[in-house]
Parts: sequence; structure tokens; C-alpha cells
Amino acid sequence: MTDAKSSPKSVDDAKPADAESLHRGKSSTVEAEQPPDLVEPDPDLTPEQTEQARKRYLLSRFWISARGYWSRRGDRFAWPCSIGLLALIGLNVCFQYGINIWNRAIFDAIEQRNAHAVYVLSAVFPPLVLGSVALVTIQVYVRMMMQRRWRFWLTTALIARWLANGRYYQLNLIGGDDHKNPEARLSEDLRIATESPVDFIAGVISAFLSASTFIVVLWTIGGALTFEVAGSIITIPGFLVVTAVLYAVVTSTSMAVIGRHFVRVSEVKNQMEAEFRYTLTHVRENGESIALLGGEEEERNDLERTFGNVLKQWALLAHQYMRTTLVSQVSMLIAPVVPVLLCAPKFLEGSMTLGQVMQAASAFAIVQSAFGWLVDNYPRLADWNASAHRVASLMTSLDGLERAEKNDTLGRIKHGETEDETMLSLNDLSVTLDDGTSVVKETEVEIDPGERVLVAGESGSGKSTLIRAISGLWPWGHGGVNVHPDSRLFMLPQRPYIPSGTLRRAVAYPRAADDWTPDEIKAALEKVGLDYLNEKIEEDAPWDQTLSGGEKQRLAFARLLLHDPDIIVLDEATSALDEKSQDRMMEMIIRELPKVTIISVAHRAELEAFHSRKITLERRQGGARLVSDIELTHRHRKGNLILRLLDDRRPIFKDNSTSDQGARSPRR
Repeated sequence: MTDAKSSPKSVDDAKPADAESLHRGKSSTVEAEQPPDLVEPDPDLTPEQTEQARKRYLLSRFWISARGYWSRRGDRFAWPCSIGLLALIGLNVCFQYGINIWNRAIFDAIEQRNAHAVYVLSAVFPPLVLGSVALVTIQVYVRMMMQRRWRFWLTTALIARWLANGRYYQLNLIGGDDHKNPEARLSEDLRIATESPVDFIAGVISAFLSASTFIVVLWTIGGALTFEVAGSIITIPGFLVVTAVLYAVVTSTSMAVIGRHFVRVSEVKNQMEAEFRYTLTHVRENGESIALLGGEEEERNDLERTFGNVLKQWALLAHQYMRTTLVSQVSMLIAPVVPVLLCAPKFLEGSMTLGQVMQAASAFAIVQSAFGWLVDNYPRLADWNASAHRVASLMTSLDGLERAEKNDTLGRIKHGETEDETMLSLNDLSVTLDDGTSVVKETEVEIDPGERVLVAGESGSGKSTLIRAISGLWPWGHGGVNVHPDSRLFMLPQRPYIPSGTLRRAVAYPRAADDWTPDEIKAALEKVGLDYLNEKIEEDAPWDQTLSGGEKQRLAFARLLLHDPDIIVLDEATSALDEKSQDRMMEMIIRELPKVTIISVAHRAELEAFHSRKITLERRQGGARLVSDIELTHRHRKGNLILRLLDDRRPIFKDNSTSDQGARSPRR
């Protein structure tokens, strides 16, 4: 969780450094078509059939978003790149045909011992080669540019959806594996999912044009093959074409049968790789705790287990590669020999020249390569299939959150604006889990400007969940959270987020580091007792690992001073500080921001001295309830703890059935 959230007007209303990229990303989030409706699986289907139906849906879901790259809201270079790539492929096939004709002419000249023709053809060959090489080089550039821009477009669109409305956080609250390891899906899987289709489509078009062109060559050169079997004369028209097609059918069918499990094995392998990367990242991020507890051996065992799963899947994938390599290697060795053997009888009888034999052999190899496209690319096709499924799974999880935001089927907490001077109000607010289980029931609270409210209750009573609901991170429930329309809300969680980069950026987050001068940054650090870091504010270091828990919480308070919000929500924001440091932080905030409204969640009784009001949640069957809402009497903290504990604070419950003097009922 970050330190700031918009509700309704956030302190991070500043433009990022790369505003143009962000604008392009936001515009791409509007998809040309809505995702396909979810269809409940037919109960009569077998588990295998159900899984196949799910995979078909995922591929459909992926393409609905991915093809938006070519829509009106897509990239302006999408169609120029696509048309240019097609033109380059066509021109390259023309040069291939020219080289094929040259191949026939040079061998005919050699057979005829025609020195002049050989010299002329030798001079023609370099331009043909240079033209073909230039076309292929430009084709590679255009293809990779198209892949890069498509990946950028789809990645920014998906990241924008992932970050919108706290969905990146909400995905952690719902069950299922469809959204696990989103960082791997957004990086490696999305790269493969956008690179491979361009290669495949370019390969298919090139194969089709090559096959169409050189089938004509084979038909023209080879003619008909006539032979006698048991006294009968058999004639096969276009025998070289027939042989090439039959040969390709046999090799492609063999590849499809032998590699039929390739997609499933590749998909599981990718999932295991993602889990291994996540485990490594988890160890790095929690290195201090692991080191202090001496948990290296346990972590090593866990890493070995996770990596063992990766190696197991790699072994299965290697088996699949061995089987497909067997087919492709046999095909590669036999293909050049077949046309020579088929043309040998005609050459020996004199009806075919050496040049025609070599032209036929070259054309046969090109046709065979075109028809054998599946043989050469089946492993990559399987890898793409697995990656597209993983990306689409994340898309469907985001679809589910978006659908929930648009309807009340699961119950959504409504966020609005207060109509009077009230800074924040909870109107019949109930907070539930994503399955409908109640966490907090029917809470009514109104908070006036400048009030400092302490939310208390035993562990597990739903205090932090209530805070997440106020910030907009927790969407499930009923009722409403209303905030003053001109207010800015700032969250301070128990574990402040420290971004990568300089210390200055960490203090300024979530706004840009240059939004404040170095002197303003240093002044804020000095007020929270971190003035010894002032000389390091421009230092780029792993501050998340360098700073202690208490220093991180002090830094969050410095961040708070810079942003100067109207409402502050503290969720155990001083838990890592000692009592004296905690007192100084609270006194400093009250002194520096005297008009700010504070909502605190904490367990320490000492914090009562810095608040004017206390509401208490009590865990009950069916969800926690607000059981008291009382005014706090300010006294000097030293020596008066017993008096404060004995102070008469009779609670008034939500039903307002009784009203004792000195107590405060929940506001309506």
C-alpha cells in the first residue's frame, strides 16, 4: 500500500515526469470492444473439455484487448508498420525467385561450358544478394519496431487497468491462481505474447507467398512423371508438387502428434518459473527479518523445493523438445535429397537440364520450408500459447473487479462527498469479504474539521479493514464513505512504502522529487528528527533496506508535512517508534498542522492524549460493531494514567437506546 490515496482529491495531483507516456497509456485503456461474457461451464462436460473451453475463452479474451493496437484508439504506427512489413515480405519473395532463376541459369551455363554467360551471371549475383540482404535487414527492423510498440501499447494499457482503483491491491484479497505473480505476467509473458504473433504472421505470409510462387516453378519444371507398374502406364502430373505436399503433410502431422502435450508442459513450466522468481524476490524483500531470525536454512529448503519444481518441468519440456527435434532433424536431412532423386531419371534421359534439376531442388527446398513452418515453429507456438493464457488470466481477474465496480451483485461501498462542513462520514457502512462474510457491520460516524479520532478495538476487530474501506482500497460491503469535496486525504500505513531512487524522491513520494526544493526537504527531515540524513538526500541507495522501521515511519511523517493534507489516516503509523519518539511525532503534527483532521488506528493507550475522540469496535458474531463513541478529556499524561483509566466513559451503542451524561452518541 502506498502512503497516499485519492479520496476524493488526493495530494498526488501532480504530473509525472513522463507525462506523454502516461497519457498514451491512459488513452489505451479504453478498449474497442468489451470482454466476452463469462459463460458457466456445461456440467455435462468432462474436466478435460472444461479446461479446453476455458483456454479457448482465454485466447479470445487476449485478442480482444491485443487487437485494439490496430484500432482508432491504438498506435498511429500500427497500420503503416503492418503494411510496410507485408510489402517487404513480398519484395523479398521476388528476390528469392530471382535468385532461383539465376541458380538455373548458372548451372546451365556451367553444363554448356559457356564462359561468357558464367561471367555475366557472376556480375548479376552480387546485386541480387545485396538487394535480398537489404530487404531482410529492413524487414527485421520494421518487425521488431512493431513488436516493441505493440508491447508498449498493451503493457501500458494493462498496467493502467491493474493500478486503477487499487486493483493491484484488491487482487491480493481474492482467491484463485489466475492473478498470481502479476509482475511475471506483465513482463515476460506479455513480451512473448506480443513478440511471437508478429513473427508467426510474418512467417505464415512469407511461407504462403513462397509456396505459391515456387509451386508454380516446380509444376512448370517437373511436368508429369510417367512410369510403368505391372504393365500399366501411370502418369503423375506435377509430381514434384505432389511430393512436396505429401512430404509436408507427413512431417507436419508427425509434429502435431508428437508435440501434442507441448502447450500444457510449457504453460506449467512458465508458472513454475514465475513462482521461483516470486520466492527469490520475497527473500530479498524480507532479508533483514530472515537474517535476524536465522531462517536461511528454511529459506534454502523452500527455494530448493521451488526450483526443483522448475527443473522437473524443464525435464518434461526437454523430452518434448527431443521428440520434436527428431522430426525436424529428419526432415532437414531428407528434404534436399528428395528432389534430386526424383529429377535424376529425367536428367539421365536428357529431358531435363542440370540447371533445371538445381532450380527444382532449390524450389523444392523453399516449398518444403514453407509447408514445414509448423515443424520449425511448433515449440515457439506452444510457448506463446502458454504466455497468452497467463496474460489473459490476469485480464479476466481485472474484468471481474471491473464488473464488480459497475454493479451491486457482490455489494460495493459507495464513495461520495459530504454536503455540509463534515470532513468525513460513514453512513451505515458495512465491510465484507469478497464472499459476503461481514467484517464490520452498520457503522455510523461523522467527523468534523480539526477533530482527532482514535479508532480502538482488540486485534482482529476490523480496524485496519475499516481504514482500507475509508481509503477506497477495500471495495466490498454496503453503505457509504463520504469525504468533504475540497479535502485532501493522506494515508500513513504501518509499513511506509520507500520507492527506489534518491532519498529526496522517497520523501516527496507520491509526487515528484523536484516539486520541493532541497531546503524544504531538509527542513521536513529535521522536524521529524532525521536531520542527520540531510547530506544524503541526493544519494541513490536502497533506502528500503537501509532505513530502520522507525526511520521509515519518521520519513513518512516528513512526507506528510510536505503534502500538507486536510485529513490524515494513521494506521499503526507509530508502532515502530518508542514512546518518547511517538509523542514527539504526534506533538509535531498537531503543532505544524493545527487544522488537520486525524483518524488513527492504534493499540497504545498513550495515544489517547493526542486525540479528542475515541470510537471502539468490538468483534461480534456476524461482524464487528461500533460499541462506543466518546469524547476524550485532555489531561497531562505524566502521573495521571490511573485517573484517565478511572474516568467515567460510559459507551452509547449504535441503537441509541440509552444516553448517559458525558458520553457521545455516534453522529448521524
